[in-house]
This record gives sequence, structure tokens and C-alpha cells, in this order.
Amino acid sequence: MTEAKPYEIPKQLVWEAYQRVKANDGAAGIDGETLTAFEKDLKGNLYKIWNRMSSGSYFPPLVRLVEIAKANGGVRPLGIPTVADRVAQTVTKMVLEPEVEPRFHPDSYAYRPGRSALDAVGAARKRCWAADWVIDLDIKAFFDSLDHDLLERAVAHHTDLAWVRLYIARWLRAPVQRPDGTMEPRTRGTPQGGVLSPLLANLFLHYAFDRWMQRKYPSVQFERYADDAIVHCRSKRQAEEVLEAIRDRFVQCGLELHPTKTRIVYCKDDDRRG
Repeated sequence: MTEAKPYEIPKQLVWEAYQRVKANDGAAGIDGETLTAFEKDLKGNLYKIWNRMSSGSYFPPLVRLVEIAKANGGVRPLGIPTVADRVAQTVTKMVLEPEVEPRFHPDSYAYRPGRSALDAVGAARKRCWAADWVIDLDIKAFFDSLDHDLLERAVAHHTDLAWVRLYIARWLRAPVQRPDGTMEPRTRGTPQGGVLSPLLANLFLHYAFDRWMQRKYPSVQFERYADDAIVHCRSKRQAEEVLEAIRDRFVQCGLELHPTKTRIVYCKDDDRRG
């Protein structure tokens, strides 16, 4: 008689998660194991993931950090989990996403099925006809700044599955290894590049921004694409008032608006004729 596992995770779910990881391909993580190498003992590797996740003994390995050059001359840190960890994260995402996705705001466009940056731009262009002023919001180092406790409370609000909450907490705190080999513990943030990070980012901002805007300024429209947002206002005065309120709200949530990228812009009427 096989010993019962504390968490019920179907083996089929692990198999489907692997299929998604395979379709996305991706680089090797900290262990240097490629997808091809992982597949040499596919059955054994998938069983190991299922067994550890079902028993509560899955601990994510270090995340390999690489730095990608940005157009402005800076660098964007990108976290690369191992192949096995990508499978484990995908298992969790496949369970959590159907719970949160239907609740997300219709004007949240990033990392969502059937939505794109072009959709966000189209909505913004149309709304600029009705409201002449926009706030162009940019959150400073958003993915590095996420408050773990607030995020875990948001996750707990949408699922009572103990294993989902347990592993998300562990992934949030998994240390990263920098290109020079040094290890860095993490007390805030979620690494860009993780399978779960986009979903968790949307969930955090759903409460920190989308729902708050709906409640505080129900008549003010916006489009949000990950940590960038456009907010439509009818006057400069309203834009200044709303921006100040958003700034305060983000401080309460442990976030900071980028001092130079965040600005109030007037939408000129010159090209609207015809």
C-alpha cells in the first residue's frame, strides 16, 4: 500500500506542465541542465518533481541571474530557473491562474490570454479623444520591490490550497546567484524570467492599483501593461491630484514611482481633425 501524500497533485498536471515548458524552450538554470538533458530521464525527473511537490518537500534551487542590456544604457536583471523548477512553477501557475484571471480588470493587458500591448495602445488612443490629459506611470524597479507579505495575502485570498501558498512563499524567497557567482538572499521582489512572476505581478497590481483606482476614482479610465500605466484625466488639475494619490498609494504598498519616467502629458488636438 502506497503512503498517502499530504498534497493531492495529479501526475497528469505535472506532465502537462512539462509540455508547456518544452514548448517555451529556454536556457539552462543554475545546474546547467538543458531541456534535452532533462528529457534523457524524463519519466524519473517528472516523478521526482511530482513526489516532492506532493509530499511538501519541494524546495526551489537557486535562480541564475543574468543581466540584459537596456536601451537606455542600464541593465535588466533576468532570473533563469532550472528546467525542473520551471515545470514545478508551471504546475502551480496552471492551478492558480484560472482562479485569478477572471477577476482581473479589463484594462489590465500584460501577460494575459487574448490581450496585447497593441490592445492597450488602441484603448489609450481612443480615450485620449475624451480626456486631454494623461498620467504616464512607471514604477521604479517593480519586480525587485514587490512586498512578499502583501503578495502572499493576495494569493491566499484566491486559493485555499496549502501547497500553492507554500511553494509560492518558497519561490519568492529563493536566493539568486549573480553572474560573478555570489549568492544573494531575497526579502522582496520576484525575479523577471520566472514562470510565475508575471501572474504574481498582475495579482499584486490588481489590488495595489486596478481595484484601488476603481474604488477611489471610478470615473477615471486607465490602461495598465505590467508595471506601466496610462491614466486619463479631464484637466491638468485632476491629473496632478490623481498622480499624488497614486504616489501615496504605492508608498503604502512598498512601491515607488520612477521620478523621471512618470509624467503628466497633454494630448494635443492638432491631429484629430478630419
